[in-house]
Amino acid sequence: MRIEEIYQCFLQCISVSTDTRNIQPNSLFVALKGENFDANTYANEAIIKGALFVIIDDKKYFTNKVKMILVENSLKTLQELATFHRQSLGLQVIALTGSNGKTTTKELIHVVLSKKYNTKATIGNLNNHIGVPLTLLTFNENTDIGIVEMGANHQKEIEMLCSIAKPDFAYISNFGKAHLEGFGGIEGVIKGKSEMYDYIRENNKQVFVNLDDPIQAEKTNTLKSITFGINKIEANLNITSIKADPFVRIKFDDTQITSNLIGLYNANNINAAICIGNFFKVSNNNIKEGIESYVPENNRSQMVSKKTNKIILDAYNANPSSMSLAIENFIQLKEDGKLIIMGDMFELGSETKYEHQEIIKLLEKNISFQSYFVGKYFYENRTNNEYFKFFETFEDLKKYIKYNLPSNKLILIKGSRGMALERIVEFLE
Repeated sequence: MRIEEIYQCFLQCISVSTDTRNIQPNSLFVALKGENFDANTYANEAIIKGALFVIIDDKKYFTNKVKMILVENSLKTLQELATFHRQSLGLQVIALTGSNGKTTTKELIHVVLSKKYNTKATIGNLNNHIGVPLTLLTFNENTDIGIVEMGANHQKEIEMLCSIAKPDFAYISNFGKAHLEGFGGIEGVIKGKSEMYDYIRENNKQVFVNLDDPIQAEKTNTLKSITFGINKIEANLNITSIKADPFVRIKFDDTQITSNLIGLYNANNINAAICIGNFFKVSNNNIKEGIESYVPENNRSQMVSKKTNKIILDAYNANPSSMSLAIENFIQLKEDGKLIIMGDMFELGSETKYEHQEIIKLLEKNISFQSYFVGKYFYENRTNNEYFKFFETFEDLKKYIKYNLPSNKLILIKGSRGMALERIVEFLE
């Protein structure tokens, strides 16, 4: 069946699913394969649960010629369907990627543009080869602007995602030490993320650029750019003031924004949203209202108040770049009692030992409060320091906290997703 015919089937459906556990009546179910599963085996179950059509790629499960669509590759069909739909709608698409802050930036852009336009964006972090097509398929004829987050941990992934989403505009939040194992070092990260710039160049589209980032400035100097920067009078948007104590406050033109985001490292995420809103003619007051209405969640730079402690919960993920920025921001906060609880960083490959040692050294240079290190990587590089405590496992940390409960502290919690350090919050008062 041709993609045009499959598209007509899709138009009859109210949603798209790749998981039978969340199928809605009159939806399209796409049976995907993974290393440990084959959703073709659930094709009949999908129909029983109300799927109007089911896309499969294994003919032995082709038992319903009315509702089942047999294709050569279900994943490829999902991606082609998403591209066909995106082009049929003809809306404007903004793509963004980066090592740190892309999800927060995406949410900020969304709340700003939604003040003037019917805007849809990636839900959560569905930003891979499956999530991007599913995001595109949520756009409809009423959508003015689509915002698509793109994640990657290997070369050529951003190139592939851009070929699916075909963005009109792009923004890369930064180039940091994330997924070093897959990218092959920081130069590999820069090359991989810059595939988005390559798409923009080849298709004569436009890019948003933070002039305070020398890599962005260099990589985009031949592209059609909309720029922003701090005290950069040559930029399209000049940010005149930034403060964080602990919440980020930003001034541009005559507008003062007080956000609910903690840390100077979030300033550029906000600045990008201001710049994009400004470009799309959203008024300064509406930009201010949008950003000030955004409250972070899902363990991303959240402020949590307990009985005696205040907690900066930034435990959604971590890499050497975001960890260093979080620590440096925490150090400059004017609080008497401080404590850092940090967990291992993953996907660093051959750089694992070095990068964990560097984080320890960073804190050794700024010893003025206690630091707890959790996980085998930090534990393997433990040092003798009266301000430091090392715990090989989360359970070890939990036992220590039980008998040494901190009080009247400002506590930063930061670690990779696999550490799930947010679990410690319930044990803090």
